[in-house]
Amino acid sequence: MNAATDNNLPIGIFDSGVGGLTVLQAIRSLLPTENLLYLGDTARLPYGTKSPASITRYAKQATAMLQERRIKLLVVACNTASAVALGALQEHMSPLPVIGVVEPGASAAVTARPGGAHLVLATEATVRLGAYRRAIEFLDPAATVREQACELLVALAEEGWTQGDIATSIVRRYLLEAGGNGFRPDSIILGCTHFPLLSEAIQVAAPAGALLVNSASTTAAVVAGVLQSQGICCDNDSSGGMHFLATDGATRFARVGGQFLGQPLSPNDIELVDL
Repeated sequence: MNAATDNNLPIGIFDSGVGGLTVLQAIRSLLPTENLLYLGDTARLPYGTKSPASITRYAKQATAMLQERRIKLLVVACNTASAVALGALQEHMSPLPVIGVVEPGASAAVTARPGGAHLVLATEATVRLGAYRRAIEFLDPAATVREQACELLVALAEEGWTQGDIATSIVRRYLLEAGGNGFRPDSIILGCTHFPLLSEAIQVAAPAGALLVNSASTTAAVVAGVLQSQGICCDNDSSGGMHFLATDGATRFARVGGQFLGQPLSPNDIELVDL
């Protein structure tokens, strides 16, 4: 197989559900000629309620299928899987490059606001795992980190209620809970792949001057850098293709996923697979 053919292999993107489509969209926007292969393990979500051993096993099974389909790079577009299983996946998929979503978001925040106060908005599972806190404190020991679980924001994103008074009021309530003891964030990290859909409401409710860090867009930038450094950028000049795999619920995947992509999806666009 020649180098050009290798370069045109797709980027594999894995999530426990449809939230990782915000990462796919960010990659698509930044790298429009790249081919993308997405797998949502919708039959076994949410991962956050599972044990670390189960999360790692599920992630290995899902990413092995992507590897069988032949990909050139893997993006773990799931905060829980990134927090629990990234190291195991990097070893499991070696020498394939494997990128998670936690490190890019943490790095962007500390680079933009060194020594600052960082608020991580995430799910209960991601907060419990503390991956963003560890990543930020490793990169910048002078930083202050507070994590806030925001489960209702996931439901708002999936229902499409991402703007207006309801969304803004709920975001304000979460920010109020996070702001105890005079905590005022210099950055707000969107630590769930659903939350970029609520960026407008979060920015409206955020304290003046707080920087919104979108882990989806920062992950896309890391992907672009790895492709460039390894010389595996796609050789095509035309728009790349997108293919979607799911382990259950093609109809729901298409309905909710279309909101995340900003374009309609049909159940016929989703290939159901068995892990």
